[in-house]
Amino acid sequence: MPAILRPFLIIPQEMYYFYLVESQRQSKIASVIQRDIADVLQGAARQGGIQGVIISVTQVKVTADLSIAKVYLSIFPIKLAKDLMKGITSNSQSIRHELAKRTRNQLRRTPELLFYLDDSLEYIDGIDRSLNQRENPIKNPELLKKRKKI
Repeated sequence: MPAILRPFLIIPQEMYYFYLVESQRQSKIASVIQRDIADVLQGAARQGGIQGVIISVTQVKVTADLSIAKVYLSIFPIKLAKDLMKGITSNSQSIRHELAKRTRNQLRRTPELLFYLDDSLEYIDGIDRSLNQRENPIKNPELLKKRKKI
């Protein structure tokens, strides 16, 4: 196929920065943000009287220009995750302000915070539950014949 007709990958502008290799500066800033946001969220949960909920910051990704930080949160129990995420995203400006106070000596500008729910633990739990059920294809190879595409 000629080079002119070869298809190419189109990446949306807002996602372009996340496909680049993360620099050492980005990873250091991400770890600082991760640690401080975890402290801010735990303090807010304590002050708000929220009990029996675990909020952990699983990952932070920072763009190359350090203007946006994607913050992935894992919330347990998962039933409360939707409501808590709504509250966290609505208060993202106050969280950003508190983060700026904590990192004023380390960061010149505090990045915009985008919060996402990290449901990888729920996904792993679903796989574990399906492997422990009666219809486990590893324990019962006869089930593989049922799952084969014809």
